[in-house]
Amino acid sequence: MKSFPRGSALPWSPALPWSPALAPPAAPHHSASCWPLPWRPRRHLEAVAMATATATATPEEREAGRLELRAAIGFNGHIASGLICHPDNKHLLYPLGCTVVIQDLTSKKQTFLHGHTNNVSCVVVSSSGNYVASGQVTFMGFKADIILWDFQKKELLARLSLHKGKIEGLAFSPNDLYLVSLGGRDDGSVVVWDVPRREAVCGSPASARSAGNVTIVQCSACRDEMFVTAGTETIRVWELDLPNRKLRPTDCQTGQLRRVITSLKVLYPGKSLLNASERKQHALQSEAQENSTLASKYLVGKHFTQILASADVRALAVCLRIADDDNYFYVGTSTGDILKVNTRNKLMTDFGPQKKFSLGVTALLLLKTGDVIVGTGGGTVALCKGSNYKVMKNIQVQGGVTSLTRRGQGHQFFVGTNTCQIYRVNYTAFKEELITTCHSEAVHDIVFPFGTSDLFATCSKDDIRVWHTPENRELLRIVIPNMTCYAIEFMRDGKSIISAWNDGKIRAFMPESGREKYVINNAHSLGVTAIAATNDCKRILSGGGEGQVRLWAIGEKTHKLEAVLKEHISAVSCIKLKKNDKECVTASLDGTCIIWDIGRFTRKQMILANTLFKCVCYHPEEYQLITSGTDRRIGYWEVYDGSAIRDLEGSLSGSINGMDITSDGAYFVTGGDDHLVKMWDYNEGTVTHIGVGHSGNITRLKICPGKKYIVSVSADGAILLWKYPAVPNTGTGAAAS
Repeated sequence: MKSFPRGSALPWSPALPWSPALAPPAAPHHSASCWPLPWRPRRHLEAVAMATATATATPEEREAGRLELRAAIGFNGHIASGLICHPDNKHLLYPLGCTVVIQDLTSKKQTFLHGHTNNVSCVVVSSSGNYVASGQVTFMGFKADIILWDFQKKELLARLSLHKGKIEGLAFSPNDLYLVSLGGRDDGSVVVWDVPRREAVCGSPASARSAGNVTIVQCSACRDEMFVTAGTETIRVWELDLPNRKLRPTDCQTGQLRRVITSLKVLYPGKSLLNASERKQHALQSEAQENSTLASKYLVGKHFTQILASADVRALAVCLRIADDDNYFYVGTSTGDILKVNTRNKLMTDFGPQKKFSLGVTALLLLKTGDVIVGTGGGTVALCKGSNYKVMKNIQVQGGVTSLTRRGQGHQFFVGTNTCQIYRVNYTAFKEELITTCHSEAVHDIVFPFGTSDLFATCSKDDIRVWHTPENRELLRIVIPNMTCYAIEFMRDGKSIISAWNDGKIRAFMPESGREKYVINNAHSLGVTAIAATNDCKRILSGGGEGQVRLWAIGEKTHKLEAVLKEHISAVSCIKLKKNDKECVTASLDGTCIIWDIGRFTRKQMILANTLFKCVCYHPEEYQLITSGTDRRIGYWEVYDGSAIRDLEGSLSGSINGMDITSDGAYFVTGGDDHLVKMWDYNEGTVTHIGVGHSGNITRLKICPGKKYIVSVSADGAILLWKYPAVPNTGTGAAAS
């Protein structure tokens, strides 16, 4: 047998010339050295987990310590079946950016599986619970990794690379012998992997050329050699021929129904899935009977009106579940149907309900009792019984359902939605309880109240949220629909939260009840982009998208405009005040930072640089400040005359969007488009620690008042809490000129 060097490209396959993701035929028992994929030592695999960080770091940063990720607030609810209850019934698994989170249901303690270099696209747990597999997205033309994890040790076991672009789906066989992977639209292949050997067995195109994209894969509940795939205009049952290393698919035929639709002169290619109707009459007769003529007649007689009414809708398989006895599998479609298909004769036996679910069936859960729990794109979770799928109970959750996972035998189950909410539902009472929530859009700002680390607030599109730091729990949500909050600030006396909104208004809320305290209308013409409050809580400074800085006097029941400072010509991105409330500095996207005298309403100094300034901070001693922006540089400046002191390279890729400095001025932290949280020694100008965990651009970050945590937020909606490292106190003196 010809041997291929490890890591080499696969040869052209005459059987499947179009697919890059297939291995050459080989004997069932061959050495790992003969396979182009894969086996790599564990130490090497663990090193790969930090590949992104080291690739975008300077030599000094590669020697820096690692920030410990204490907790993550977030859940990627857009991934189908991304929420999984582990078979031990004690843990939940879900993806968050490039990380897989394992959360203890009792203690809420989180463990993180780091190793992916881009967003996780799918997660699956084996039946035994020993293995976890996760796939990722990557750039077009590049290989997307599948990572096999040891659940007990929380270790990376193997990195499997054949598919390109994206891993669409994963499934373990019932005895953990095989892992089936499904490539994305640009890959179009299905591959079976030998789990014990960590190598590919064989692969095949996922669908016929005339069919659409395959998006779902599900393994049999009893047989290791069988699995099912489904997607647009295709449902296939696959058999693994191990001696010949071949995959043999069987299409679930829907020919008779297609002919009925054609005779109606209706373009309905996706209705091949509805063709399940054709199987209804087969269920009334013996399983062996396959008389398609009778099936067609039955369809025309019984379901003609249903087909006619929905024939202009394109059916797409959205979710798939196989019964525990392997006799049937259920398919949910985008048109709101549930199809029950016999795995032996590949014919549908049941089809329903008569009244379709709104926005499609997006998740299914099968119970031991034979009942089916249905999740829909409209946020309905329904308990269905019988062959006609009659709805017995239903609840409504926020957002479209993307995941349903049961705990134990189904006495309790969890619901994940595309608004990044996780609900726990008791089967008997059929009542939902919200257990996890987070932002579903980019988080724009994060602030702590004065003098406490136990609370912090974040803002995003539609809402402001207040969190309890020790428990990572949401305490308060303030909702303003269809509006985006760009910046927030706690008043020093703790009596209100002030916020900047894209509709040009400044809104103040009560911090305990969330009740609106007052609104300043038309504060800025192009939206309010930055906000800050004086220490005496009597004045507010706001920056707008048009570049103006405005000073507002706040009374008990009044708010009056005191001054307008017109020097910037582009949006104000950040405002910071001195402790004496007599001076402030504003950063703008016009490439200037201006130091203002807010007693006389005049400019004192201007800092110019070839960048779009995103953030600025005063040193605690207030005679120096640091800035950064799109040029990836960190600048030290004198407050007195605006002269430059030092210039550091803050990042090798992407702008720096946020920074914060410790109360003693010894250290500061930065974060930006390189997805890394970096901690710097202020005097030395060197990186001491790096935090790897974000998959989206970091928008803001803060060091808590007690120096217990560093909290960073990102454009993918994630909130990450890092443990503040044990670092020596290097003194409070500012950098020497």
